[in-house]
Amino acid sequence: MAASNPSRELFTAGVRAVLHSWPVLQIAVDNGFGGVYGQQKADWMVDVVQQYFHDNADLQQCEVEDFIAELMDQEFDTVVDDGSLPQVCDSLVQAFSQWQQGALEQLQQTINTLTQKKSQRVTALPTHSDEDSGDETQVMECESSVPSVSSRDPPPHDEEAGWTVVRKKK
Repeated sequence: MAASNPSRELFTAGVRAVLHSWPVLQIAVDNGFGGVYGQQKADWMVDVVQQYFHDNADLQQCEVEDFIAELMDQEFDTVVDDGSLPQVCDSLVQAFSQWQQGALEQLQQTINTLTQKKSQRVTALPTHSDEDSGDETQVMECESSVPSVSSRDPPPHDEEAGWTVVRKKK
């Protein structure tokens, strides 16, 4: 197993890239699900997850899923049911495997890709609101590779290719 401190920091950067590019966690932070210290909790989660991997070297993906689901529930009062948790955990397991095997260049490439995708994502662009009906309309850019967060809102309607209109409940 790779044990040098710089490579361990690279694995921590990999965990950070995976978690911070996860839309569910970002929505939880942005909307205050974790309270006023939501961003600090997200940063703390990076440390806890990387330590979890180091303390349990032979983890299965289902164990990682259970651990992160519990963290999201306890720290952000969020149940992840959009199907993204297995994908995130698979990315974390792959990053740890790359780190263990000493494939640090490949791990760095993964980090760069995730960081690039996060910086390109546009979350919401405000548009007009119809004051007479009380409906507010926002246009959001949707990426097919990014899973959506499930909610009790009515399903979004495609207005034009690549754009989705989300309306507030009355």
